[in-house]
Amino acid sequence: MGKLQSKFRKRSDLFRASQGEMLDSTLNSKVIQYEPAHQGSINSVTNLSPDLCVSGGSDQVVVVYDWKQGSMCQSFQGHNREVTKVVCYPGSTWIFSASRDKTVLMWDLNQGDEPIQEFCGHELVVNGVAVSPDGRKLCTGSRDNWMCLWDIESAKCEQRHNISRNLVTHVCWVPGSSSVVQTSEDKTIRVWDSRAWQVTNTFPAKQYIQTHCDVSPNGNYLVSSSNGFGGQGCEATLWDLRQPGCKVVEYRGHLQTTACCVFLPTPPGGTPQVATSSHDSSIKIWDQNTAACFATLSLDGAGPLVSLAPSDSNNFLCASFNNGLNHILVGQAPDKLLTCGTGPGMTSGLDIRVVARF
Repeated sequence: MGKLQSKFRKRSDLFRASQGEMLDSTLNSKVIQYEPAHQGSINSVTNLSPDLCVSGGSDQVVVVYDWKQGSMCQSFQGHNREVTKVVCYPGSTWIFSASRDKTVLMWDLNQGDEPIQEFCGHELVVNGVAVSPDGRKLCTGSRDNWMCLWDIESAKCEQRHNISRNLVTHVCWVPGSSSVVQTSEDKTIRVWDSRAWQVTNTFPAKQYIQTHCDVSPNGNYLVSSSNGFGGQGCEATLWDLRQPGCKVVEYRGHLQTTACCVFLPTPPGGTPQVATSSHDSSIKIWDQNTAACFATLSLDGAGPLVSLAPSDSNNFLCASFNNGLNHILVGQAPDKLLTCGTGPGMTSGLDIRVVARF
C-alpha cells in the first residue's frame, strides 16, 4: 500500500510543482513545471526565435515565452475575445495574432505592449493568418467566407475574395512563392495566387473538414489534417504541390480529429518526418514518405492538442487545452523500444517525451 500511495503522490506533485522543480513523471522521464504561460486553453503556438515562442488562447492574451529558460518575457493584451492563431515573420520581432473578435493585431517585441497595427474588416472569427515571404503582405481567412490580402505597412485591405461556404480553418504561405494555401470547413484545399488574388488550384474534396495545413520548407509538399471521430477521417494527407491535387500518402492512426500537422526539420542524413497532434491527446511522428509511424506520445488528461511548433530536429512545442504548453524532446531510443503512454510498446528508432510544461 505504501508504494501505491507514493505513486499517486508523485502524480499529484507533478502538477503542483513549483517553478523549476523537477519530478519523475509516469513516463519515467523528468518533467519540469514552469510558470504557466496562460490561464485556460491554448489555441496556437509558434516560434519567434530559437529560444522564444509565442502563444495565444482563451484568456485573450498573446504571450512571448523563453521556453529554454522557463520564463515569461512579454504578454500582449488587446483582443477582447479568445486568440485563435499566432504567427511571426521569420528573422524579425513581428507578431500577428488572430482572434474571435474578428481582428488581427500586429505587435513588435521591441515596441512596447500596444499593438502597432490593427487589421479590421472580417465579419466573423479569423482562423487563418500568414505573412508573405518578403514581409510586405498579410493574408487572412475567416469563417465569413472571405480571404483578404493586406498591406502590412498601411494596414489597408488591398484584395478581398468571397467564396460561398469557404469557412477558412487555416492559411499558410508557400515559402519563396506568391502562392497561399488554405483549408476550409467545406472539406476543400485551395491554392491562391497572391498577385491576382484568385484561386489557381482546388484539391479534390476530402470526406471530412480540413482543419490545418503546412508547407514543406522547399515548397514542394503540403500536409493537411482533417476532423473525424472513432478513427474515421482522423488522418493527415501529404500532397505534391508540383502536381496540384496529387495525393502522396495518408497518415492514419489518430482516434479523434487531427487538429495540427507540421513538417519537422530534417536532421543531416535523416529521414523527412511529419508530426501530427489530435483531440485524442496524442502526438504522432511519421515517416513523411512512407507514412510509417515512428513514435506516439499520449498526454493523458491534456485534452485536445491543437498546435505544434517545431524548433529543430529534436525539439518542438505542443499547445493543449488542459495542461498548457508542452516542450517535447525527440531523440533516438537506445533500446529501440518505445512505450507510448499507457499503450503497448512498439519498435521504433525514436524516443518522444515531455521534458517541460509551462
